[in-house]
Amino acid sequence: MYMKRIILSATLLCSVFAGFSQEKKWTLQECVEYAVENNITVEQFELDLENAKIDRLDAIGNFVPTLNLSSTLSANTGLTADPTTNTFINQTITSISGNVNSGLTVFDGLRNVHQLNRAKMNEVASTYRLEGMKDDIRLNVANNYLQVLSNRERLNVLKAQLEVSRQDLLRTQELVENGVLPEGDLLEIKATVANQEQQIVAAENDVILSRIALAQLLQITDYENFDVVDEGYVIPDSDILAYTPDQIFAKSLEVINNVKLSEANVDLAEQDLKIARGARWPTLDAFLNYQTRFADNSPFPFVDQLWVFDGISYGLRLNIPILSNFRVSNNIKRNKINLERTQLQFEQDKLDLEANVNQAYADVRGSLKAYEAAETAVEARRLSYAYAKDRYDVGLMNSFDFSQAQARLDNAEAELIRTKYNYIFRLKVLEFYFGIPLGEI
Repeated sequence: MYMKRIILSATLLCSVFAGFSQEKKWTLQECVEYAVENNITVEQFELDLENAKIDRLDAIGNFVPTLNLSSTLSANTGLTADPTTNTFINQTITSISGNVNSGLTVFDGLRNVHQLNRAKMNEVASTYRLEGMKDDIRLNVANNYLQVLSNRERLNVLKAQLEVSRQDLLRTQELVENGVLPEGDLLEIKATVANQEQQIVAAENDVILSRIALAQLLQITDYENFDVVDEGYVIPDSDILAYTPDQIFAKSLEVINNVKLSEANVDLAEQDLKIARGARWPTLDAFLNYQTRFADNSPFPFVDQLWVFDGISYGLRLNIPILSNFRVSNNIKRNKINLERTQLQFEQDKLDLEANVNQAYADVRGSLKAYEAAETAVEARRLSYAYAKDRYDVGLMNSFDFSQAQARLDNAEAELIRTKYNYIFRLKVLEFYFGIPLGEI
């Protein structure tokens, strides 16, 4: 019954793979680009960037004079001041007044200048925030993509091993029938084949699950038709280990967007402090006002009244702050604290980046050594397996010892695949810190 379930599961999975093969297969670059273009958080950060651009336009507008038009229609009955003669009369008067007002900030403690600088810096910071999010997505996609490849390569190795075991099964059956080997050896080989078939079912499931995880990361819901390019992947050439961790860290300070964002936040806090301090300075505004009026009891025609009763006022308005209920001084103190906090955060982010670079450097060296050791182990296990097979074929080794030799080879090849893709990803992470973009593996 258990074997039937295994065969049924394998049949279903094979049918799924057959359907996948007919659909488009994605490369790493395509997955990265699609994830960046369709990520909801990225879209939200892009909207934040658009808001930052609008804020910059607002700040520019502080240097532009204001211009407003206004008009008033009123009717008065009884003792009323005649708006055209400024005398009181007892009658009903309908009047219309029109105004044109313009104002310009001449000086406000340079707050408008600092506000414009802040708006420009905030736009840059929003760009860093957006690009930092894209970098995180790229690394996450690359990790999941490599996991699919790793699981698929392991599946291919298991299938190849199963074919070898099936050949061994046929050979063992002949030896048993000829009386060279006992019946127990045949049962041992059959158990090995059955175990490998179970491993293949589990490996096929791992491929499907890793592919679904990648599709979910890309926000693709058509899991059944999503697949990646099925190619052989080799260790990419890289000279990143020719650089020291200090050199890579120095370069990362220039290219890693999250650290540049942290530095931009310090600049923003400095501008906020300058804006707060500007509130202590007097403000000077210029104004210009043009007014005209019309009344229905006037002997002048409507058009004539517009220039007969018009007038212009203009001048400067000075405002000197004296007491503000501690609001100005407290706001300055809060911005000083915020500046110190962002400076500390910037220093902490640099320390974290340095630690990450050193960890990534150590991971690359360690994963490379692990991969090289796994290569050596596979070569040794293959020779050992070939030697064991030769002895087994002539009856000098029993089936249990032969199965153990094959199991050790299987484990060594599985470890080689794991260390290979682990090294590739660690290498890409370290190159990312050096400013090398993710591309095709």
